Amino acid sequence: MDRKDFLVTIGKGAALAGLVYCVGCSPKNTDNPVAPSNVDVTLDLTLHANQPLNTIGGSVVNNGIVVGRVSQTSFVAVSAACTHQGTTVEFQLQQNQFFCPNHGSTYTLDGVVTQGPAQQSLTKYNTSLSGTNLRIYS
Repeated sequence: MDRKDFLVTIGKGAALAGLVYCVGCSPKNTDNPVAPSNVDVTLDLTLHANQPLNTIGGSVVNNGIVVGRVSQTSFVAVSAACTHQGTTVEFQLQQNQFFCPNHGSTYTLDGVVTQGPAQQSLTKYNTSLSGTNLRIYS
């Protein structure tokens, strides 16, 4: 194999490796990569699907929104899709943040970016607890 063929082979290998890397970086949350608008959802905390919200630090993802319990009477709700590539962010109460497991972006509990690569904030929603019903709304 001459030098030219060798370099062409190496170039093809690098291109293939780049393609594999980019495929691995594709968004994991393609259901709702855009923040929902005009939100008005009520979660019944007695339902099995919402049980994590009965514990401080627990969270659920519902209709493109991640909801976390901050204290006995306080909740936070933000758009679930990371503004970098749409991966669903995780609520991390111990660190007072939302975290994107794909590339490491972090956001405050108000959805403001604290570490990139994301550059745009998450949409924050209002919450209101009445008995066992938690309302999330714009």
